[in-house]
Amino acid sequence: MTTTNYESSHRQLDPITFEVLRSSFVYTCERMSLVLKKSSFSPIIYDMEDFSTAIFDPNLELIGQAANCPVHIAAMHTSARASLERYPVNELSPDDVIILNDPYNGGTHTNDVTMTMPVFYDGELLGIAVTRAHWTDVGGGFDTHVTGEGLRLSPLKIYKGGKPNNDLINIISSNSRTPQYIEGDIQAQMGSLQAAKAELTRLADKYGVDKVRQGMREVLDYTQEMTKKAIRQIPDGEYNASDYIDSDGFTNDPVRVRVKLVVKGDRLELDFTGSDPVTIGPVNSPYANTVAAVYYSVKFFLNPDAPGNAGMYRQIDITIPEDTWLNPRWPAPTLACTTTTASKVASGIWLALAQAIPDAIVAPTYAESNWFTASASDPKTGESHIFSDLPAGGWGGTPTNDGMHVTTDPLGNSQNLSAEVAELMFPIRYNAFEMRTDSAGAGRYRGGVGVHLEIEFIGRGELIWMTCSRTIEGSPGVNGGLHSAQQRQLLKSPDGQIKTIGGLAEDGSWHSQILRDIPFQPGESFVFESTGGGGWGNPLERDSKLVAQDVLNDIVSREQAAKLYGVVLTDDFEVDEEATKLKRAEASIKS
Repeated sequence: MTTTNYESSHRQLDPITFEVLRSSFVYTCERMSLVLKKSSFSPIIYDMEDFSTAIFDPNLELIGQAANCPVHIAAMHTSARASLERYPVNELSPDDVIILNDPYNGGTHTNDVTMTMPVFYDGELLGIAVTRAHWTDVGGGFDTHVTGEGLRLSPLKIYKGGKPNNDLINIISSNSRTPQYIEGDIQAQMGSLQAAKAELTRLADKYGVDKVRQGMREVLDYTQEMTKKAIRQIPDGEYNASDYIDSDGFTNDPVRVRVKLVVKGDRLELDFTGSDPVTIGPVNSPYANTVAAVYYSVKFFLNPDAPGNAGMYRQIDITIPEDTWLNPRWPAPTLACTTTTASKVASGIWLALAQAIPDAIVAPTYAESNWFTASASDPKTGESHIFSDLPAGGWGGTPTNDGMHVTTDPLGNSQNLSAEVAELMFPIRYNAFEMRTDSAGAGRYRGGVGVHLEIEFIGRGELIWMTCSRTIEGSPGVNGGLHSAQQRQLLKSPDGQIKTIGGLAEDGSWHSQILRDIPFQPGESFVFESTGGGGWGNPLERDSKLVAQDVLNDIVSREQAAKLYGVVLTDDFEVDEEATKLKRAEASIKS
């Protein structure tokens, strides 16, 4: 990364020292992530990588982060702030660690557990290390009251001077359906924090505390300047857009995000006035989660090469009215806030940006994590197991390329649960995980495709909950691009019969896409069909040879090639040029 063009009245470090420190802040977080991944007990952490690590300066401004879950990162400063308000730094000792997951006291949803540890050097506060991990189970589920979603931990000291608070750990373990993971995951997060301490101490030993702190200040200023420059490239104006979740699980009404994006000089304003009120179901998003969604969604278009830190936040103003579903009050449930709501906030912002920078925008993704948690009993031992998965979908088309296939939504760099790990640990069988034909939004550059997932329960099972959306319209396109296919949730019997349990059924009826307490008998399978990303540009302008290639690769069917792209193929997958020219001309006249 070049830093020679950066000018600031606050600059004191030479470019080489600045770059070494900047890189070291990122490396510190990468080492934290490696320790956490390698030492955790839960598959959702070590295999699916649903966690994040970050370091903050003494003023609680984000200094460095690893490439973990973007929806975690920008919300973690809220957790750290709540922790240090409860336990002020001057009352803490080295290796004291604070834990929390309370959505209304620094957290987002109860499964995301944050641990915060101040790092001292010669008795002075050098920085703050924070790690957040999604725990498999915290003893709750789908509810209309946040207390029903699991054990809530307001800031509590879980380590004092490096020694664990075993009484608290026992309470946490006793309130989880997966107690076998709890102690190991806590120790893994503690190990991650210790890695941060080691790296920051090493920097202070080498450069001195004053120079490290100066590096923290300058890296924030650097990102701020890069962000200012990026915002200036967007035309001034007001841009409005919206997106929605199909329902909150209790009513059949869509729940809408409404965003007004205002660009003025080098400042960006996001105003969510007009978004729907607090919902009965668990899609409400605490303020910290909504703000995190704003930051990661605009990061894509505000110089993504700039260091990821709070310098970007300085140029962004956010208005989120209270008592909307994007800024609720206790006790509104929040279970799906990170996995579903955050992605709709991001999609709404991308659709607004499509009006401002149409030639640079990317069409919305499938905009979900499609998170589900299920139980599965072992028919031989009777033991019950809990597992989760995050079946991905497609990203939207871009101004120059097609969208990526089966890739996690921008909200997180998490992975799906691998079939090998799942079948080794749980009494289930993965019968299918394959790309889904005709799931991508058509366009000059089409979206990426989603996936067809089929999980068979060997013993009795239950889909405890699932949060998703895009079951009514699919992912929207931009600049003339089309929507993708709808997502669907199905139950497959051993004889192959299919029953729709979420989304649009064959008879045209629609079933709520937020599921809970769905029983499965031995041999029955849960089938999920995720969608692709939206299309970019008019599909009639797509290179006909690329359409033929898509048909050959089972990404697009022959029928859709003719209907949406106006491309007619011969039996050997060659483009029938005359028939295609005629069909595209007819389609252009109709449009």
